[in-house]
Amino acid sequence: MNKTDIQTAHNLLAQKQKIVVIPHRNPDGDAMGSTLGLSIFLKALGHEVQVISPNEFPDFLAWMPESQKVVIFEKTTQKAKEILAEASLVFTLDFNALHRTGELMEQTLKELTVPFLMIDHHEKPDDYASYIFSDINYGSTCEMVYHFISELGKEDLINQQIASCLYTGIVTDSGSFKYPNTTSTTHRVVASLLEKGAKNAEIHNLLFDNNSYNRLKLLGRALENMVVLPELQTAYILLSQKDLDEFHFQKGDTEGIVNYPLTIKGIVFSVIFIENYQEKIIKMSFRSQGNFDVNLFARNHFSGGGHKNAAGGKSVLSLTESEKRFLEVLKEDNPTKL
Repeated sequence: MNKTDIQTAHNLLAQKQKIVVIPHRNPDGDAMGSTLGLSIFLKALGHEVQVISPNEFPDFLAWMPESQKVVIFEKTTQKAKEILAEASLVFTLDFNALHRTGELMEQTLKELTVPFLMIDHHEKPDDYASYIFSDINYGSTCEMVYHFISELGKEDLINQQIASCLYTGIVTDSGSFKYPNTTSTTHRVVASLLEKGAKNAEIHNLLFDNNSYNRLKLLGRALENMVVLPELQTAYILLSQKDLDEFHFQKGDTEGIVNYPLTIKGIVFSVIFIENYQEKIIKMSFRSQGNFDVNLFARNHFSGGGHKNAAGGKSVLSLTESEKRFLEVLKEDNPTKL
């Protein structure tokens, strides 16, 4: 984040704006934490602000401050389009390519002529934004929003609501502070958020100890379906639409399941395949430990990307064919090749 970019942001925010703040499709804790936290901050500056999410966010994030005010693009499309048409400024958070909002919303955003401001920590950002704060060295977009506010000289405006939102994104995207890109600076930011009122124990409980019975049963099925390939230091999980329907799947129920295989001794690469009849795709999540780059794996083989140790992808093949394709590419691209 250089002085020119900060001055650009200063200039854009110097007069009252109608601002829309947008997370990526299927938003997680970091996406919702950063958008809601920034939204509350921008309102404190005197702007008119609306968060528009491409689709619905998980129930376990519904406790977050002002989450009930979020407009869902795919649910109330006409209303969302009208708000976007009146916007004078758009923030995009936790993603860096407009296609991450979904085909319909992407087209709507491309038609806008107002300035875009991007805050994101993923690789290879597109060039749609007038202001870009992009750095893969940060563990979360929420941490970046904290520094953005600080660089604007407005850290004193961070209240308990903003602190709670930003803490949520930091703790979820850092794997509760265990991932390698959790730095001493991250902990200093968290200390500041706690001082500003974020209740860490309460937030952890709301995020991680608030499961439904069906979600735990689905986790059990996922672990039953797990395939372990010790010779390739890899394990993967298959969840069919039938599995999801049997346990009355709700958005967010599969969150974090992909991390479980990494707790097996000797496994450094984990994948979950989730069948989605409605979207006619197999959603894939990739996680790794150490030097195996799942961002490259996802980009090279499954139309995805993300971070070195956490990425996503998709397949338009059937669940069985997607598994077959994965096993084929895994023979040539796996942790043992490093």
